[in-house]
Amino acid sequence: MSASFLILLALLSIAALVLLIVVCKVHAFVALLLVSVGVAIAGGVPLVEIPALVQEGMGRTLGYIAVVIGIGTMIGEILRVSGGARQIANTLVRRVGEPRAPWGLTVIGLIVAIPVFFEVALILLIPLVYDLVRRTGRSMLYYGIPLVAGIAVAHSFIPPTPGPVTVAALIGADLGWVIVFGLLAGIPAAIIGGVYFGRYIGTRIHTGVPHHVPADEPVSEDGVERKVPGVGVVLAIISLPLVLILLNTAGNVWLAEGSDLRQWLSFIGHPFTALMAALLLSFYFLGTRLGFTRNEMQQVATRSMEPVGMIILLTGAGGVFGRVLVETGVGDALADMMTTTNLPIVLFAFLIAAGIRVLQGSATVSMVTAASLVAPLLAMGDYSAPLTGAVVIAIASGATVLSHFNDTGFWLVKQFMGLTERQTLLSWTIMETIIGLVGLSVILVVSLFL
Repeated sequence: MSASFLILLALLSIAALVLLIVVCKVHAFVALLLVSVGVAIAGGVPLVEIPALVQEGMGRTLGYIAVVIGIGTMIGEILRVSGGARQIANTLVRRVGEPRAPWGLTVIGLIVAIPVFFEVALILLIPLVYDLVRRTGRSMLYYGIPLVAGIAVAHSFIPPTPGPVTVAALIGADLGWVIVFGLLAGIPAAIIGGVYFGRYIGTRIHTGVPHHVPADEPVSEDGVERKVPGVGVVLAIISLPLVLILLNTAGNVWLAEGSDLRQWLSFIGHPFTALMAALLLSFYFLGTRLGFTRNEMQQVATRSMEPVGMIILLTGAGGVFGRVLVETGVGDALADMMTTTNLPIVLFAFLIAAGIRVLQGSATVSMVTAASLVAPLLAMGDYSAPLTGAVVIAIASGATVLSHFNDTGFWLVKQFMGLTERQTLLSWTIMETIIGLVGLSVILVVSLFL
């Protein structure tokens, strides 16, 4: 098949995804599978081979991603019900004081949202903003934008949140490099988009505290308030898997292949092992030592799995889509197109993710789809492990920009901050775009040296 036909097939597949998800209201998981099968048929894959292709794409992806997301989600839920997240937030705001509260809120968002979902972090931490607004009389946006900027950066840029973990799995990136570049790009993005833009927009749009029920304090089964964990313990549990994964990456760079130390670092720094160690510590320090019964901890672990099932399936469907693109030759055609346009791989990845983001709204779907399209290019090229990690953040940056009416994050921020649609566009949408563009700028500069 000609390259032009294959490029057209790729464009039509994206259009079909948008049509099914946005117009026909088909769930993204089903839409990805339907489009994958359609592309396979149009790309000339024999009908008898398509079921095996779907199974292969799903199995390859979920064999890794399901474990990482599952364990990471358990840690996040234990952190929530134990009061650990709120303890970090209250302590940091108390330490930095009201004048530097926007900086503290950005840091809080970054830390807490690493192990928990965007929605959970927002619900947990927004009462802090309400309290500061009541005490100071400032606009919700003055404090709210720094908070959601930190949460948004952690959600899209820093593993073990599902977005970057999923993209890393689909394109074969080392999570250690993803963490390095996620922090390198995410911290300035959160500062510029959160602290500085929040200060600007907070003096131009004034909104008060909306009617909202704050999150419940952690209680035991008999309704008695529990002790809360120490900040140091919580920070250690959150940091442990990041540190172990980074040690593994450092060992792969600096230690001789086959050395005993490198093998040990590879074992303890694998995401499975690192996250499991953090999970076991959280069971004890955030559960047993605080008075949770075994039955309660079992319920917490079980409940944490409820919201991630569809994310895992969506990730698997993205793996199917990527596998079909490789099999049909679309990946080769995209590689030729990128070579012709002379676009750097990080910019190419950003533009694909940004285009899908604007069209269909979901950052997760944008990241999964973009990664599926970019994965064949990386597989055929001679790209280093650091550059592949940088591509993950480029995709995350593209999937962050221009959040608007088709994004659930847009409506969540509008509701919890009591904004109008226009105010949300002028605050949240611009903040997200700043984060994405700053992230891209950092990655473009970094990629010059990789």
